[in-house]
Amino acid sequence: MPAYDKADIQRRMHGAVEALKHDLAGLRTGRASVSLLDPVTVEVYGANMPLNQVATVSAPEPRMLSVQVWDRSNVSAVDKAIRSAGLGLNPITEGQNVRLPIPDLTEERRKELAKLAGSYAEKARVAVRNVRRDGMDSLKTDEKKNEISEDEHKRLETEVQKLTDETIKEIDAATAAKEKEILQK
Repeated sequence: MPAYDKADIQRRMHGAVEALKHDLAGLRTGRASVSLLDPVTVEVYGANMPLNQVATVSAPEPRMLSVQVWDRSNVSAVDKAIRSAGLGLNPITEGQNVRLPIPDLTEERRKELAKLAGSYAEKARVAVRNVRRDGMDSLKTDEKKNEISEDEHKRLETEVQKLTDETIKEIDAATAAKEKEILQK
């Protein structure tokens, strides 16, 4: 059984891109987006739970998020979790509803967010390169075991490199789009 598995390599590289897109979605661009609160976890019922499992998040206005907490006893925990998430948001509690006005981004904050987007991208690139290395290693193993010829090894190596290049291009494009969105006023 050859160690090289093209489908597995594609799946893992695609996973790195998806993880990056999820990370980028959480970055604030000055307009309200429900994905902004994805990283928030709330301590309720003796466990940490994602915010979307204890409340409904909506964006009723372009610069306002609304969090409808399902259980009245969790309202203060939700408020505390949002404040301590480091998103720069100040919740306003009204009964079981928590409103989050989205403040204007300062130039300094925009640059910080763009830098953060860049670091997310680098993390994704490193993940893709690790997958590439695993693929190259499994090709060497297959050749040593005489499961593939030297020519086949070279051809598959080129294929892995092509997959890597395409994935890195996709990462760069997603990051560039997000940075542009963050930096425009």
